[in-house]
Amino acid sequence: MDDSQKEIEVPSFFVCPISLEIMKDPVTLSTGITYDREAIEKWLYTLKNGTCPITKQAVTDIELTPNHTLRRLIQSWCTINAPFGIERFPTPRFPISKSQILKLLQDSKYPDLQMKCLKRLKTIVLESDMNNRSMEAVGAADYLSYIICNPCCNLTSSSPAEEASVVDEAVYILYHLHLSQTGLKTLLGKAEEFVDALTCVMQRAANYESRTYAVLLLKSMFEVAQPIQMMSLKSQFFKVLTQILENQISQKASKAALKLLIGVCPWGRNRIKAVDAGAVPVLIDTLLDCTDQKRVSEMILTLLDHLCQCADGRAELLKHGAGLAVVSKKIFLVSQVATGRAVRILHSVAKCSGNTSVVQEMLQLGVVGKLCLVLQVDCGSKTSEKAREILKMHARAWKNSSCIPYNVVHSYPS
Repeated sequence: MDDSQKEIEVPSFFVCPISLEIMKDPVTLSTGITYDREAIEKWLYTLKNGTCPITKQAVTDIELTPNHTLRRLIQSWCTINAPFGIERFPTPRFPISKSQILKLLQDSKYPDLQMKCLKRLKTIVLESDMNNRSMEAVGAADYLSYIICNPCCNLTSSSPAEEASVVDEAVYILYHLHLSQTGLKTLLGKAEEFVDALTCVMQRAANYESRTYAVLLLKSMFEVAQPIQMMSLKSQFFKVLTQILENQISQKASKAALKLLIGVCPWGRNRIKAVDAGAVPVLIDTLLDCTDQKRVSEMILTLLDHLCQCADGRAELLKHGAGLAVVSKKIFLVSQVATGRAVRILHSVAKCSGNTSVVQEMLQLGVVGKLCLVLQVDCGSKTSEKAREILKMHARAWKNSSCIPYNVVHSYPS
C-alpha cells in the first residue's frame, strides 16, 4: 500500500487471522472461525495442519462455507475507499461442490458421456486442493481405479485406442488427486489387480506422460505399503520398471522408478526379481552417463548396494565390463552419501565374491588406492570402517603391490 492507503483504517474483522491481510474470499471453517480461502487451504493442505489455527480444535469436516455477507461488506468497503487507491476484489469463483462431483461420476458411467466427464474432472482436480479433497471424499479414487482396471466397462464398442485414452485420463486424474495416506492404502487394498493394471500402463510405449504418472502413482502407493504387500510383487513389475530406466522416458519417471525399486527391493525375493529383470547392467550404464545429476547417482548406487547383497546381483556387476570401475570412480566424485554407498558395494563384492581375478581387477582399477584415501579423508566412521575391512580382507594380495600409489601406502591398515 502507498501512503494514502496506510492512513485508511481497515476493520479488524476484514483481516484474515493467518495471513493478516484483507480477505479476498472469506470462508468459515467447521469450528466457526472465518479465514481467507487461500490462507486456510494452505494451512490445511500444503502445511498439512489438522487443527483450526485459532481454536486449536481438530478439523474433522474440511467443508469450507463461503461467507457471502462478509465478502460483500469487504467489496463495498473497497468500493467506498477506491479514491484512496483501494482496489475492489472480484467475486471469487467458488469451488465445485461434492454433489456436482458425484453427478459427474454418475454421468461418466454412460458410454457417450464418459470422456467428456473425465475431461471435466481433469480440469477440476487441477483447480485447488479443496477440489481434490472433495473428490476423494465422494469416492472418486475408487471409480477411477475401477476404470484403470476395466477400461472397456462403459464403452459399448471400444477400440484399443479408445480404451487407452480412457485409462490415460483416469491415471492423470488419480495421480493429481494427491491422495491422503488413507486413500493410497485403500488403492493398495485392491490387491494385485490395480498394481497389474498400472504395470500395463507403464509398459505402453505410446504415451510417455501416462507411463510417467503411473510410476509416480505407484511410488506414492508403496511409500505407505505394508511389507507383505511388497513381497507379493510379480516379476513383470520389475521388468517394466527396468525398461523405464533403460528407455529414460523422462527424468521424473526415472527418479520415481529408482525410488520405487529402492523401497521394495529389501523385501522378500525382490532383489532376485530385480536382478533377473536385468536391472544391474541398466543401472551401471545409466551411472556411466550420469555425470551431472548428484541425486540420481546417489539413488543408483543405493539400489546397486541393495542388489549386490545377493549373489546374482554381485555376479551381474562383475560380469559388466565397467561395473567395478564406475562404482569406484564415484568415490569422492559425487557426494559423501555416494562415496558411502560405493564403498558398501565394494565391501559386498570383496567379502562374498572376492576370488583371485576379482581381487586383481580391484587392484588394477585403482580401487585399493581409493580405499586407502578413504581412510585419510573424513568420509564418516561407517564408511571408513568398511574401507578398512576390505583392505584387511585381502592384505596379502594388496599390501605390497606396486599398483598402490606411493603417497597412500602408509594409509594401508596394519
